[in-house]
Amino acid sequence: MKMIVAADRNWGIGRDGDLLVHIPGDMEFFKKQTMGNAVVMGRKTFESFPGKKALPGRTNIVLTGNCSWHGDGAVVVHSREELDRMLEQHETDRVYIIGGGQIYREYLEQCDTVYVTHIDAAYEADTWFPDLEADKRFIMKETLFTGEWKGVSYRICCWKKK
Repeated sequence: MKMIVAADRNWGIGRDGDLLVHIPGDMEFFKKQTMGNAVVMGRKTFESFPGKKALPGRTNIVLTGNCSWHGDGAVVVHSREELDRMLEQHETDRVYIIGGGQIYREYLEQCDTVYVTHIDAAYEADTWFPDLEADKRFIMKETLFTGEWKGVSYRICCWKKK
């Protein structure tokens, strides 16, 4: 299983149910990596999508404790056990955890690859990704892309479990 995330220099990933910043190069990388695969997220992440609709070209799986919630175009599961059973139907290399913070924390141990867009700026965040630099289980293997957008530098890196 893989994760994909954009994080600022403090590992902040979101505020008020949205990304901290929308960088076109990061969005393009996200789409390229996840297209044709399963994407797993929490309800708040799904609701942050335009029109609150599923991402096209992907199997959208939403984990929520709210048993009456339904997402347009999403497969909805209500427990981690139910999600784990659902994920057994997919090749693990074709599953991406895409947020939010709680889902990232709960599934980090099960992931072998994490794609991180490191944004060289600090934003006011209320949601964070686990600090992989401090996590001895992971190592940054390679930088896949470096860029700048509106004066902010960023780099897309591939982290691997040791």
